[in-house]
Amino acid sequence: MQKLFGTDGVRGTSSHFPMTAEMVLRIGSAVGRFFRRQDGGVHRVVIGKDTRLSGYMFESALTAGLTSTGMNVLLLGPVPTPAVGLMTRSMRADLGIMISASHNPAEDNGIKFFGPDGFKLSDDTETQIEALIDSGVEPEQHFNLGRAKRIDDARFRYGERIKSSLPRDLRLDGLKVVIDCANGAAHRAAPEILWELGADVIRVGTKPNGKNINESCGSTDTKRAAETVISCGADVGICLDGDADRVVVLSESGEAADGDQLMALLAWRWAKEGRLLAKTLVATIMSNLGLEHFLQSKELHLERTAVGDRYVVERMRAGGFNLGGEQSGHIVMTDYATTGDGLMAGLHFLAEMVRTDTPASTLSRVFTPVPQVIENIRYKAGDAPLESNAVKSAVAEAEAMLADRGRLVVRESGTQPLIRVMVECSDTQILENSLQILVESIPSEDVPKNH
Repeated sequence: MQKLFGTDGVRGTSSHFPMTAEMVLRIGSAVGRFFRRQDGGVHRVVIGKDTRLSGYMFESALTAGLTSTGMNVLLLGPVPTPAVGLMTRSMRADLGIMISASHNPAEDNGIKFFGPDGFKLSDDTETQIEALIDSGVEPEQHFNLGRAKRIDDARFRYGERIKSSLPRDLRLDGLKVVIDCANGAAHRAAPEILWELGADVIRVGTKPNGKNINESCGSTDTKRAAETVISCGADVGICLDGDADRVVVLSESGEAADGDQLMALLAWRWAKEGRLLAKTLVATIMSNLGLEHFLQSKELHLERTAVGDRYVVERMRAGGFNLGGEQSGHIVMTDYATTGDGLMAGLHFLAEMVRTDTPASTLSRVFTPVPQVIENIRYKAGDAPLESNAVKSAVAEAEAMLADRGRLVVRESGTQPLIRVMVECSDTQILENSLQILVESIPSEDVPKNH
C-alpha cells in the first residue's frame, strides 16, 4: 500500500486514494483498534470537521470504522482544528480526529489525528497505524460495538477556552475588526468570539456552501479582506484558513503580516515579561533570516525544525519551550493550546494593540525581512524530482552562489504534489539567479506556478 501519512495526517483529493470512503473506513477501524484502551473503561473519540461537502461522507465512514472497534464517537460538527485538540483532552477521549484539508481547495480533504493528551501523533505512532490499516482489523462482536452522538456545545466550549487565554479585564471595545474565516470551520465561532469581546465585527468568508472553502478568501488569499479593511476603515484584519489553525494579520492599510512577524512580536513581549521559556522561539526552516537576526538582537534564541507545525510542537515539548510556529501562520502557544490556533494568535495580536494603543501597521512590522522568494512547482504524481542528479547539481551550484549571504530550502510538500523552493538573500540579483537555476532544474507539469 502507498504511504498514507504526510506532514499533517492523511490528505488528498476526495474520492481518490487515499481519501475514498472505503479507505477512510479502514483508517477509522485501525485507529479505533490502536487507541482503544484494554482496561474495560469507556472508549471514546471526538470528531470535528470543516465545511467541505465531502466532510459528511468521511465523517460517516470514520464513525462506521470506529464504532466497529467498540469506540464511542462524539461528533462535534464544524469546529476549528485547535478545538479538536482541546476537546480531546478536556472530554477524556482516547483520540481526536479533525476532517479537513486545511488551506487546500474544496475538492481536497484530509484527516488529522490527536492523541489523548491533545497533541498530534508522532511519526512512530502513524507508522504503527499504517501497519494496522495494511493488515486489516477484525470488528468487535455485536454487543461490544460503539455508539455515536452529536455534541452541540463544542464551539462554545472552544470559545470560552480561547477567551480565557487573554487577561480577564481585556476588552476590544471600539476596535473595528475584519474577520475572514475562509468559508471554513470558524465561520460561526470567530465572529461570535470577537463580538463577545466587544469588537465591531465585519465578516468576510462566513457563508460556506461546501464548495467555497478557501476560495478567493482566507489566509491564502487576503485580497478581499484587505479591500474590506480599507473600504470600511477597519483597524485590523484577521484572516484564517479553512480549519482556522493558521492566521495572517492585515494592517489598517491592508498590508499582510505573516507568522514570522507575529512570532517576533509575541516572543519579544513574552521575553520582556519573563514568560518566554528558555528565551527561545521554535520555528521551521522556512522562517525568514530576518526573524533570526531580530531575535539575536534581543538576546533570544531561535530553534528550527522540519516544516510542519507538529514538528514545531514536538521540539517545544522536548525542549520545554512555550512559543513556536511557522511562517505560514501556525502560531503555537502551549501555555494555552496543543496545536496552532489562528484565532487565538489573532486575539493576542488584538490584545497587544489595545494594551499598547499602537496601530496594527506598527505591531505587524517588528523586523525587516531578508528578501525571500518561494516558488511552488507542481510535478507529476509518482515522480521523484529531488532524486535527480540535475536537481542535486543545481542545489549545490545555488548554495555556492549564496555562500554565507543567504540560504535555500528545496523540499517536497507533504500535502500536495509540489516541490517548494525557497531562496533568501540580501543581494537580490544573487537571489534571482540562484532561484532560476533551481527552478529550471526541476521537471514540472505544464501549469502556471504559484509564487
